[in-house]
Amino acid sequence: MTDVSGRTAFITGGANGIGLGIARALAKAGAKLALADLDVEALDRARDELSQITAVEGVVLDVRDRAAYARTADQVEKALGPVSLLFNNAGVAGGAPIDRMTFEMWDWGLGINLDGVINGIQTFLPRMVERGAGGHVLITSSGAGLAATGSGVLYHTAKFAVVGLAEALAPEMTSSNIGVSVLCPGAVATDIVARTRKMQPRINLTETQRQAGRALNARNSAQLASGTSPDTVGEWVLTAVRKNQLYIHTSHWVAPFVEARTQALLDAMPS
Repeated sequence: MTDVSGRTAFITGGANGIGLGIARALAKAGAKLALADLDVEALDRARDELSQITAVEGVVLDVRDRAAYARTADQVEKALGPVSLLFNNAGVAGGAPIDRMTFEMWDWGLGINLDGVINGIQTFLPRMVERGAGGHVLITSSGAGLAATGSGVLYHTAKFAVVGLAEALAPEMTSSNIGVSVLCPGAVATDIVARTRKMQPRINLTETQRQAGRALNARNSAQLASGTSPDTVGEWVLTAVRKNQLYIHTSHWVAPFVEARTQALLDAMPS
């Protein structure tokens, strides 16, 4: 069990959505917060809110930038003390039909959703191990990291990868008393679709593909709007960290897809 009180937590994507929900739960539990985000206005709002409860540092960080990550780590540890709670939460939801994908889009999506996680782990985990004070690492994936659900090849690729990363990392960290969790949410009431559209590289789509994309974005936005609140997810994450729970789900929506995938894998094995 990890007691978060008095520890320093580093949360990427910490000024919006799930990241902010996690930050609120940790603040109430007594953790100090380093919030990393690219949204300067949201960082200011989050810092103003949470500094009424605990010590908070807000830092502008592109999780793809390894040098900036190292500088940021030094900055927040100087201000708040050693980071022993790492939340690799920053992510985007973009993509394109496979016949319209570009290397730029692949690099952008994997750079944030996969490389950003790797950069966080490589920056902070050796420090955590060396200090010997235990701690916890959380990676935000998705239900789309457990089964192909029609969320697009780019998104599934990254989210499957970080689930595997967490599953492999967890047993290796046992001897260092560092827990590992992977969050695989369903619909959560965030504006990730709108924020992603503003950020992602432009893609040359046919008019039919463009219309289909708009319709899909509208459906996804509506589904998210009726989803679990980020603050509720934050409380579930806090409970999972305290219990050193590997998998964290927010709903059962992906269960039939996981069952079908598992059965297909088993059926394909030689008798």
